[in-house]
Amino acid sequence: MYIALGILLVLLIGIPLFLRLYPTFGGKATAAQRTRYALSPQWQGKKFAYTEPTASFQPSSGNMVSLLRDYLRGNPRVRPDRQLPVMPLTPETLRDLDRDRVVWLGHSALLLHLGGKRLLLDPMLGPSPTPVPPFGGKRYNRQLPVEPEDLPEIDAVILSHDHYDHLDYGTIRKLKDKVGRFFVPLGVGSHLERWGVAPERISEHDWWEELEWNGLKLASTPARHFSGRGLTNRDGTLWCSWVIATPERKVFFSGDSGYGPHFKQIGEKYGPFDLALMECGQYDPRWSEIHMLPEQTVQAHIDVQGGLLVPIHWGAFTLSLHDWNDPVRRATTEAERLGVPIATPKIGEPVYIGDAAYPKELWWT
Repeated sequence: MYIALGILLVLLIGIPLFLRLYPTFGGKATAAQRTRYALSPQWQGKKFAYTEPTASFQPSSGNMVSLLRDYLRGNPRVRPDRQLPVMPLTPETLRDLDRDRVVWLGHSALLLHLGGKRLLLDPMLGPSPTPVPPFGGKRYNRQLPVEPEDLPEIDAVILSHDHYDHLDYGTIRKLKDKVGRFFVPLGVGSHLERWGVAPERISEHDWWEELEWNGLKLASTPARHFSGRGLTNRDGTLWCSWVIATPERKVFFSGDSGYGPHFKQIGEKYGPFDLALMECGQYDPRWSEIHMLPEQTVQAHIDVQGGLLVPIHWGAFTLSLHDWNDPVRRATTEAERLGVPIATPKIGEPVYIGDAAYPKELWWT
């Protein structure tokens, strides 16, 4: 009995201390920050919310039973049975800012050279999308196109939300001293501050806020998703997509999102785009309100007037039950059916914006 009580006491004290002190969970908003959140149209008293009712999972009894069944059954194809091809980034390529291009680093991490600026989008370059990396799914490839330590100076990091597969503590710690500016949705700055980023280098934004910065025009735009890094802070920070533009080029970065009317609204306000980097992966019909199915990805691309489509949010981690290459296969099929140009680069392979020659190899088959 004493042993059982001791274990219970350790758990009651240890778990709250762990959640409070472990830096990976991130920071908490100050009173001044919460006052600012209350002014946001997206703030619903205690949390942020999309403009339409959105559930991360539909908890019907049938869904719960089917989900448990599917997880117990498993799927041997949720991970590739081989190392995926990776094209290393050379120092020359990293230094070259003369040509606008994007390099997919796996999942939703992207290196964007635009208007002479070097930008990182959702740079999750860690080994596992979990707060405790030894536990949880591992990255498919150990090799990255470039290690965070080998990146040159970064003009800005642009973040879509605070989930572990998009905002990684270890990556930010390695990058923070070589990044000029961090552009984030409301609330995400508190995580960066806890991890050592100076507040004056963080710029937080609500949906539809625009800014001019060093020759770029940025706009934080809506997404249909949710947020949170702990047990008690769900939807305590905002999530978003981004418009990134120069006088010559316009790029749309979807972040994570279910399908919704916001895509057409963004297209009407900011489109057409030369390039759209669109979420495509980690989906399931049971949580389609927060992660699009591949066919919806193509439709959302059409809605935003996207130009060239590059599917992201796949190819690095398993966060759902579908085959690892199902997202790109289905998206490519749908894009061909609807006449949408789609680029399918290998991890590390550059896509030059505005160039008619873009990667089309079906390397995942």
